[in-house]
Amino acid sequence: MRNGVPNLGALQAFEATARLGSFSRAAEELSLTHSAVFRQVTGLEERLGVALFNRVRRRIALTDAGAEYAARVRHHLEQLEKDTVGLMSRAGVGHSLHIAVLPTLATTWLIPRLPQLRARHPDIAVSLSVRTLPFQFADHPFDAAIYHAEQPWPGTRGIKLFDEEAMLPVCIPQLYEAARNSPEGLSSLTHLHVMSRPDAWRDWYRTQGLAYSPSIAAGPRYELFTMVLAAVQAGLGVGLIPRFLAREALASGELAVPFEGALPMRQSYYFSYPAYVEQGDALKAFEQWLTELVADLPTSQKKDT
Repeated sequence: MRNGVPNLGALQAFEATARLGSFSRAAEELSLTHSAVFRQVTGLEERLGVALFNRVRRRIALTDAGAEYAARVRHHLEQLEKDTVGLMSRAGVGHSLHIAVLPTLATTWLIPRLPQLRARHPDIAVSLSVRTLPFQFADHPFDAAIYHAEQPWPGTRGIKLFDEEAMLPVCIPQLYEAARNSPEGLSSLTHLHVMSRPDAWRDWYRTQGLAYSPSIAAGPRYELFTMVLAAVQAGLGVGLIPRFLAREALASGELAVPFEGALPMRQSYYFSYPAYVEQGDALKAFEQWLTELVADLPTSQKKDT
């Protein structure tokens, strides 16, 4: 320890053990032996004079002090990694970006288009991490974020990608026919919900002037829109999906709209980065590519999204 700063290896061993909940799993991740990780963590506790873990037989659990310290150590290790990659980029070793993204937008919209970026800028490496909630850039090792909101995050610069515009009920054609032939109509189908929009179906029914029954609210819940869409395609029920996510399946006839009514949405998708950070060449190139990508969207697609 120098000037009160613990050994980096000990901090890495502690952070990995805290995150994985096991000395053995931490040792595997760090390519060390179980005893080496145990000694590193035990030595750190002795040097700090603070118990970081409670040990009960062969199980370990973070103490309150350990949990707080683990979060701080993790943040600083992530920042150190970001600073190192940034230095390598500025030194000409390559260009790297770490972007926080929404999982569904990443898998259905961004990642399929990344080959275009690589063809234009083969030296730019884009890493993606999932974040579904707003955050402060100062607290996370991200260069930028693609997110869903009513307006850009405070203290950021960037561009609006497109408006979400509307959500539609979609299901497979067989369920569409079943709903048409049922006296209860759409309410006869199992309604699939997404956890990030818990009131979406309730708002949709209110917008259409229809009654929202307890049976509708009792439908299965999924964490991501991609999961809802997969469940819809598997015939598990009807899902309320942003129109741009279901467009191709609707055009091909794979899915159908059982009720011609949309839920208007005020939110949009944005690309932003901290206003206080000097924009490097890789970030400039990525933003320019996104700007051109959005500008080239067909007019009908922009209206749909």
